[in-house]
Amino acid sequence: MTGQAQYRLWTFSPRASASVLALAILFALTIVAAPAARAQTFQVLHAFTGYGDHGSPDAGLTMDRAGRFYGPTSDYLSGGYGSLFKLALSGSGWLLSPMHDFGEPVRNGVDPYKLTFGPDGSLYGTTYTGGQGNCNEGGGCGLVFKLQPPATACVSFLCPWTETVLYRFTGEGDGGNPSSEVVFDAAGDLYGVTQYGGTGTCESLTCGVVYELTPSGGGWAETVIHNFAPSNDGYWPASGLTFDAAGNLYGVALEGGSAGTGVLYELTPSGGGWTETILHSFQKSDGSYPSGTLIVDKSGNLYGLTLGGGSYNGGTAFELSGPGNWTYTVLYNFTAESEPEGSLVFDNAGNLYGTTYQGGIYHYATAFKLTPSNGSWVETDLHDFRDTDGEYQNGSLVIDANGNLYGTSQEGGDLSGSCYIFGCGTVWEITP
Repeated sequence: MTGQAQYRLWTFSPRASASVLALAILFALTIVAAPAARAQTFQVLHAFTGYGDHGSPDAGLTMDRAGRFYGPTSDYLSGGYGSLFKLALSGSGWLLSPMHDFGEPVRNGVDPYKLTFGPDGSLYGTTYTGGQGNCNEGGGCGLVFKLQPPATACVSFLCPWTETVLYRFTGEGDGGNPSSEVVFDAAGDLYGVTQYGGTGTCESLTCGVVYELTPSGGGWAETVIHNFAPSNDGYWPASGLTFDAAGNLYGVALEGGSAGTGVLYELTPSGGGWTETILHSFQKSDGSYPSGTLIVDKSGNLYGLTLGGGSYNGGTAFELSGPGNWTYTVLYNFTAESEPEGSLVFDNAGNLYGTTYQGGIYHYATAFKLTPSNGSWVETDLHDFRDTDGEYQNGSLVIDANGNLYGTSQEGGDLSGSCYIFGCGTVWEITP
């Protein structure tokens, strides 16, 4: 098992801050060439260099109504603690603007995940480490933050947003190492998961929790709504939560279950608390190590990906259909070493899109389309990534109203930057 989930599980260590070049050089780095003609299927919108723009955007993008993109970098190759950026059309090209630099680990956090727009229009997110607590050999147990734009319009290129920490995890009963984006309910409460912490012990480590943050007295109060456990449960959740129309929460845990290779679970409000039901325990033959946040269609059916297992041990795309009387179906078995990661997205015609962490012609990942056909699903390879346009896809895709796909690559792109010979990653677009 490789990819973002394993990287965050086992190999994270704090990193020294990256140096920032002069503003004039930063302008030159962030203003990229004009997009190619619409006939071109694939294009790189921004290639990170690891200098003023940081690097390794490995958690995916968030799009606002104006078509601007927001995302995090982990900086795991470029020597920083992570950052947040905005990417927007500027004239005939794309301009990347730094929004926030996680340069003070204890105060700001380290290694941010995908961003979420809150009911107030602000951006919310988590960092895997930093903050307080003794997780990661004293590197901190992570935090939840809010990011707001400046009160007045920016008149310069460098115009940082303001971070407010909502909650710092201790790594104990409240959870540790938040491992996904957050989601809001109709009342404005915030939900997420931590990979560790809580009351359970799983393979000598704590098992993780599902938490709720509620506005309270000018701050936010945390409630653990589920403690994962080693018996009859999953553990080490590494993906976000999804609400259905009835207010139930759905998620996946990376490991645990009857075969030890993960579960899909439901949390239902019950008597002032929440009741967990395991909807599916992955059996290797139908997928193992579920990754990415689940998506739900209008009928309440759930869709997701697994990193491994299936017919070729390369992972699966799956559907859990029929709310209340659930049926698990493998939609597609990926070839060996594909490892599909992140979340799927639907287009208006009901086709599914996603990426693999690796595989393809160049072994650096693919973007794929799954089309329903005569009771099964047909896979179309949309793009085979190579070192110069982006390596290793592990963030979730975004699709716009025109069916254009947008994503991020963890490595590759500009091979002359500060990320050694690997490249600092890219933001890319695939047009229909």
